[in-house]
Amino acid sequence: MGCGFVPPRQRPRDRAVVVAFGQRVRQLRRAAALTQEGLSEAAGLHATFISNVERGYRTPTLSTMLRLANGLGVTLAELVEGLEDAIADEA
Repeated sequence: MGCGFVPPRQRPRDRAVVVAFGQRVRQLRRAAALTQEGLSEAAGLHATFISNVERGYRTPTLSTMLRLANGLGVTLAELVEGLEDAIADEA
Protein backbone atom coordinates (compact mmCIF):
# COMPACT_ATOMS: atom_id res chain seq x y z
CA MET A 1 0.00 0.00 0.00
CA GLY A 2 2.98 2.30 -0.21
CA CYS A 3 4.14 2.55 3.37
CA GLY A 4 7.10 1.61 5.50
CA PHE A 5 7.23 0.32 9.03
CA VAL A 6 8.96 2.50 11.60
CA PRO A 7 11.57 0.32 13.31
CA PRO A 8 11.42 0.49 17.10
CA ARG A 9 15.14 1.29 17.36
CA GLN A 10 15.41 4.05 14.81
CA ARG A 11 17.40 7.19 15.40
CA PRO A 12 15.60 9.70 17.65
CA ARG A 13 15.56 12.40 14.94
CA ASP A 14 14.01 10.01 12.42
CA ARG A 15 11.37 9.05 14.97
CA ALA A 16 10.66 12.73 15.67
CA VAL A 17 10.09 13.35 11.95
CA VAL A 18 7.59 10.50 11.70
CA VAL A 19 5.72 11.63 14.82
CA ALA A 20 5.67 15.29 13.68
CA PHE A 21 4.37 14.25 10.27
CA GLY A 22 1.58 12.25 11.87
CA GLN A 23 0.60 15.20 14.02
CA ARG A 24 0.53 17.41 10.91
CA VAL A 25 -1.74 14.95 9.10
CA ARG A 26 -4.09 14.89 12.10
CA GLN A 27 -4.07 18.71 12.31
CA LEU A 28 -4.94 19.11 8.63
CA ARG A 29 -7.54 16.33 8.74
CA ARG A 30 -9.33 17.96 11.64
CA ALA A 31 -9.12 21.39 10.00
CA ALA A 32 -10.79 19.86 6.93
CA ALA A 33 -13.51 18.39 9.21
CA LEU A 34 -12.66 14.87 8.05
CA THR A 35 -12.75 11.67 10.05
CA GLN A 36 -9.98 9.14 9.53
CA GLU A 37 -12.48 7.14 7.48
CA GLY A 38 -13.30 10.21 5.39
CA LEU A 39 -9.64 10.87 4.71
CA SER A 40 -9.05 7.21 3.89
CA GLU A 41 -11.82 7.34 1.27
CA ALA A 42 -10.59 10.65 -0.17
CA ALA A 43 -6.99 9.44 -0.36
CA GLY A 44 -7.71 5.84 -1.36
CA LEU A 45 -5.97 4.45 1.70
CA HIS A 46 -7.13 2.18 4.53
CA ALA A 47 -8.43 3.89 7.68
CA THR A 48 -6.08 1.80 9.82
CA PHE A 49 -3.16 3.14 7.80
CA ILE A 50 -4.34 6.72 8.42
CA SER A 51 -4.53 5.97 12.15
CA ASN A 52 -1.05 4.46 12.15
CA VAL A 53 0.41 7.46 10.29
CA GLU A 54 -1.19 9.89 12.73
CA ARG A 55 0.23 7.97 15.69
CA GLY A 56 3.70 7.83 14.16
CA TYR A 57 3.63 4.06 13.65
CA ARG A 58 3.97 4.14 9.85
CA THR A 59 6.24 6.05 7.52
CA PRO A 60 4.49 6.83 4.24
CA THR A 61 6.32 6.84 0.93
CA LEU A 62 6.41 9.96 -1.20
CA SER A 63 3.61 8.66 -3.43
CA THR A 64 1.48 7.95 -0.35
CA MET A 65 2.21 11.43 0.98
CA LEU A 66 0.90 12.82 -2.31
CA ARG A 67 -2.28 10.77 -1.88
CA LEU A 68 -2.67 12.11 1.65
CA ALA A 69 -2.16 15.69 0.46
CA ASN A 70 -4.74 15.23 -2.30
CA GLY A 71 -7.20 13.67 0.16
CA LEU A 72 -6.71 16.62 2.51
CA GLY A 73 -7.05 19.15 -0.30
CA VAL A 74 -3.59 20.61 0.26
CA THR A 75 -0.29 20.64 -1.62
CA LEU A 76 2.57 18.40 -0.61
CA ALA A 77 4.42 21.52 0.53
CA GLU A 78 1.52 22.43 2.83
CA LEU A 79 1.43 18.88 4.17
CA VAL A 80 5.05 19.02 5.31
CA GLU A 81 5.00 22.70 6.30
CA GLY A 82 6.46 23.27 9.75
CA LEU A 83 8.03 19.82 10.16
CA GLU A 84 11.54 21.26 10.38
CA ASP A 85 10.48 23.52 13.24
CA ALA A 86 8.69 20.65 14.97
CA ILE A 87 11.84 18.52 15.03
CA ALA A 88 14.41 21.28 15.66
CA ASP A 89 14.70 20.31 19.32
CA GLU A 90 15.68 16.76 18.36
CA ALA A 91 18.74 17.82 16.36
